[in-house]
Amino acid sequence: MFGSYEFDWSSIPGSLTFLGQGLMVSLEITALAIVSGIVWGTLLAMARLSSIKPLAWAAAAYVNLFRAIPLVMVLLWFFLIVPKFLESFLGLPPGSDVRLASAMIGFALFESAYYAEIIRAGIQSVPKGQLAAAHALGMSYPQAMLHVVLPQAFRNMVPLLLTQAIILFQDTSLVYVSALADFFGAAYKVGDRDGRLVELVLFAGAVYFVLCFAASQAVRHYQKRLQTA
Repeated sequence: MFGSYEFDWSSIPGSLTFLGQGLMVSLEITALAIVSGIVWGTLLAMARLSSIKPLAWAAAAYVNLFRAIPLVMVLLWFFLIVPKFLESFLGLPPGSDVRLASAMIGFALFESAYYAEIIRAGIQSVPKGQLAAAHALGMSYPQAMLHVVLPQAFRNMVPLLLTQAIILFQDTSLVYVSALADFFGAAYKVGDRDGRLVELVLFAGAVYFVLCFAASQAVRHYQKRLQTA
């Protein structure tokens, strides 16, 4: 009992399957956004460091645009725009449920801007002599980046990439704007259905805390090993 409110947690045990499905949706969005964000972010980072000015300017404009807009607004835009695009491009029937695809595309494009800045800093942390040495061995610029610079850069920035992944997982709760049943959305629906919104929101917060705290501890442990290696 808290003040005049009496807690009732009985809704949770019977809803664990539904909540677990929501957690899987959150993890799917997180995994796809990490992979696509790192791939697209690497290309953006290399474009920003390019000596071809129009390419560097275009990459900088992309990164600054997405870093200046709230994520919830980006998700709402894609929730409204992507279904129309997919219906037209893929010939999907009107009203098709593409909320998950919209959320994944929105997260991938948004997160790639943040990953691009992390990766750009990682590339710049590698001494320029490494690139010169690779050229001296006869490697082209793409070969030097792929075999010499990027492996060292990614080793340096693994802790930052993992920390960004934790933040990304927390941000997946924002897909509630598209009524998608991610973990938070599932918890909210159960709480709203049973009139136990307070308990379910507290439960969701506890699960997010446990998962993210465990992941952050793992990152810290890995970072210490990296520093002592």
